[in-house]
Amino acid sequence: MASSDKPEIVDRDVKEKEKKDDKDEDKGGFIEKVKDFIQDIGEKIEGAIGFGKPTADVAGIHIPSINLERAEIVVDILIKNPNPVPIPLIDINYLIESDGRKLISGLIPDAGTIHAHGEETVKIPVVLIYDDVKNTYDEIKPGSIIPYKVKVDLIVDVPILGRLTLPLEKTGEIPIPYKPDIDVEKIQFQKFSFEETVAVLHLKLENKNDFELGLKDLDYEIWLADLSIASADLADSTKIDKNGIAKILIPITFRPKDFGSALWDMIRGRGTGYTMKGNIHVETPFGAMKLPISKEGGTTRLKKEDDEDDDDNED
Repeated sequence: MASSDKPEIVDRDVKEKEKKDDKDEDKGGFIEKVKDFIQDIGEKIEGAIGFGKPTADVAGIHIPSINLERAEIVVDILIKNPNPVPIPLIDINYLIESDGRKLISGLIPDAGTIHAHGEETVKIPVVLIYDDVKNTYDEIKPGSIIPYKVKVDLIVDVPILGRLTLPLEKTGEIPIPYKPDIDVEKIQFQKFSFEETVAVLHLKLENKNDFELGLKDLDYEIWLADLSIASADLADSTKIDKNGIAKILIPITFRPKDFGSALWDMIRGRGTGYTMKGNIHVETPFGAMKLPISKEGGTTRLKKEDDEDDDDNED
């Protein structure tokens, strides 16, 4: 028998291994084909139906209410859904910081649904408590303006694309308001009698903020020698520059005979104790504010109309 006619001897283990490798290769190839098929079908469905990634933007930041204690901030987020089906807005994570210092953060779960081929403005309400800020960061002083950055993560669930996070940022400035100082420099009477005296209060209003105040209205009550002599709501329009001073004249009428023995101190030109409390309503670059004014234990004097000597004024 020729050598070429000899039967081929193959190790059984080697043969089995080759069969197994061929089977694994066929199996792997099949899985890859299935994956490619599914991906191809998904892309065709996406292209035919028009699924796409939503877009979002910070449309605006508003401060509807602000006073000495807190600021209410509303962040408007405009979200556009290009898809033919509604998409759920799963969560909203937000953070407000100033120069890397966290002021406030939070989470809004299940924030609603964005309509198919539509857009929605989602409002994120935030309350900033000034005492919390000042207690945490000593370097933030009342009356100052601080920079802020709003960071928002919108988490949406889009068919085919899955869960997506849309990050947003917006910067701006916010004030830490401080109440103004008020003093009655003098009470200048125009007509004096024991039954009725017509006079003018000379007020000095000092703005201790790093932003101007547009005074619109002043409501007040003033006590002279522990007797209430005037209270009113006075409409006045005055601009007070940042860290500036404004002078305000307020006409009043009172009965000196009601003061008893304190009347003689006033007539003799001696200092008379007074207390004044109220509020000023102002416009600021950050919106309208209502700021309290108060002065207790102050001292002032009665002056004749033609007496313009301010050296007699006392606080």
